[in-house]
Amino acid sequence: MTEAAKGVLAMVVACTVWGLSGIYFKAIAHVPPLEVLAHRTLWSLVFFLAVLAVQGRLLLLARLLCGRSLAMVAFAAAMVSANWFVFIWSIQSGHAIEASLGYFIFPLVAVIFGRVLFREDLAGAQWAAVAMAALAVVILTVGLGAAPWIALCLATTFGTYGLLKRQIEAGPLLSVAGEVSLLTPIALYSLWSIHTGRWGGDGGAFGQNWHVTLMLAFSGVLTGGPLMLFSYATKRVRLATVGLVQYLNPTLQFAAAVLVFAEPVTRWHMIAFPLIWLALGLYSLAVLRSERRRRALPVAG
Repeated sequence: MTEAAKGVLAMVVACTVWGLSGIYFKAIAHVPPLEVLAHRTLWSLVFFLAVLAVQGRLLLLARLLCGRSLAMVAFAAAMVSANWFVFIWSIQSGHAIEASLGYFIFPLVAVIFGRVLFREDLAGAQWAAVAMAALAVVILTVGLGAAPWIALCLATTFGTYGLLKRQIEAGPLLSVAGEVSLLTPIALYSLWSIHTGRWGGDGGAFGQNWHVTLMLAFSGVLTGGPLMLFSYATKRVRLATVGLVQYLNPTLQFAAAVLVFAEPVTRWHMIAFPLIWLALGLYSLAVLRSERRRRALPVAG
C-alpha cells in the first residue's frame, strides 16, 4: 500500500469514528452533557499526555502554553469546548439531524470567514455554493418556524476554531493537547461540584457502574485517536482529498440520526439538505479545479 493510500485509509477511519460518535454519546444520554464534556476533556488530556510522553514532546507542550500563542490557544479551547458541548447536547436531546447540518455547512462558513477576514478570493462556483447554503438555512428557518441555531452554532464555533488553528504554530495533536490542558482545571472543578452535590443532583455518573465509567473514560481515546489518524493523513494526501473525505463525517451523522435515532425528516429537510449537498458538490469541484491548476503551474528555477 502506498503512503497516499495509507493516508486516505486513515482519513476514512477518522471520519467514520467522528461520524458515528453520536451513537456513542447517545448511549450515555442519561449523563448530563456538562458532565460528559468534563470527562471528555479530562480523559483527552490523559490520552494526549501519554502520546506526547511516548513521542518525547512534552517539553513542546510546555513551550506552547508559555509562549506567545497562549491567548490564541485559550480562545481555541473555548471554541472547541463550546462545539463539543453543543454537539453532545444536540445528540442527547434528539437534534442529531440539525447537528449534522452544522458540519455540512461548516466548510462554507469557513469560506465566508476566509473572504471577510483574510480577503481570500472566491471563484464563481464558490459564491454559488455559499448562496445555496444560505438559501437552505432560510428554507429551514421559514419552514420550521425557527432558525437552525444548533447547526449555525456548530458551524460557527468550528469555523472560528479552524481560523484560530491557522494562527497557532503547532501540529493538531500538540495544539489540542494545549487546549484541553487549559480546559482541564474547569473540567475538574465541574466534576468535583457534580460529585459532591454542590450543583444539585445525586452525584456524578462516574463510578456508579463499570459500563458507564468505562464509556466516560474512553471518550478521551474517542477524541484523540481520530485526531492522530487525521494528522497522519494530512501529511500523506492532498488537502483537496482531505476536504472531500471529511464530508463522510456529517453524512454518517445524518444517517445515524435517521436510521438509528429515528429522528423525523420533514419536507423542509428534504428541500434544504439536497441544496446543501449540491452546494458542497460545487464547492468541492471548484477546490479540485483550483488544485489542478496550481499543480499544473511550472515550478520556478
